[in-house]
Amino acid sequence: MSAPFDALIVGGGPAGLSAALMLGRARRRVLLLDSGEQRNRSSHRIGGFLTRDGCPPRALLRVARQQLRAYPTLELRDAVEIVSATPGTPGFQLCSRTGEIFLGRKLLIASGVTDSLPPIPDAERFYGCGVLHCPYCDAYEQRDKAIAVYGSSKEALALALELTGWTSRLCLLSNGVTQLRPAQRRRLAASGIALREERIIALKGRGRQLERIIFAEGEELAVGALFFHSEGQARLELARGLGLNIDHRKPLKTAGYGKTKVPGLYVAGDASNHVQFAIVAAAEGASAAFAINTELLKEDIAGLPRRRRTARPEALPAGNTR
Repeated sequence: MSAPFDALIVGGGPAGLSAALMLGRARRRVLLLDSGEQRNRSSHRIGGFLTRDGCPPRALLRVARQQLRAYPTLELRDAVEIVSATPGTPGFQLCSRTGEIFLGRKLLIASGVTDSLPPIPDAERFYGCGVLHCPYCDAYEQRDKAIAVYGSSKEALALALELTGWTSRLCLLSNGVTQLRPAQRRRLAASGIALREERIIALKGRGRQLERIIFAEGEELAVGALFFHSEGQARLELARGLGLNIDHRKPLKTAGYGKTKVPGLYVAGDASNHVQFAIVAAAEGASAAFAINTELLKEDIAGLPRRRRTARPEALPAGNTR
């Protein structure tokens, strides 16, 4: 079996690619494993990513991968689904669905989350174009248009109120379920948000562009988009196998730089942060890479013969990233 990599990265989205870039620049041997299931793969654009605002997600990933090829210590493997992670010698051992084994001194999980779509016919068809969940990513393109918000929970109500910053033409759709209290209804009315409680039976539009919402009774609703509160499921099965207690409904709480309580294990990106923007994920990946390289340096220096040491491990920088 070949020598272990300095770091294994699971997930090839903004967090994983950013971490690989920083570690490559630190001349670390890194293997990035990607199954190609990025959260935003259905979206037409990335919103709010400095210098890449409006860029299609696939284009962003393509440019990032091209830039990573300049670093000879980086290796990228596509369409690799990792099914288990166990402590290795040293560090971690990953096993793919095809039985391949990968060894690494450190492990960064950047596999993101999976969104649960509303139980509405054709929601998947329009997802990423007309069915959306992130106002900061997509609401600007829907500014001043008619927007619907799905749900009757307090989170759906909060989302509807949040969207008043982008349009005054809002309608909350409870889909036949009535959970709103009188005070909440008054708040909707005071904010100029309409309420439709009929059951939704269809979404209609051209291509992937949503145009109309059809109800079991009453008039159809013309809209530019339907927003929903995402109950995203963190993809952290590997972390659970390494001893972390995981609640897939919530981002994993980590210490600074994405560190977990498992030595050598890091988590970065949407699975570890409530602010789930692509640019934040990229920043988290870079931060985790800094911590990983610092930890590797300390180990490497500690392992040198005493006469060859040039610095004490504890003398290494702790956080200067500029």
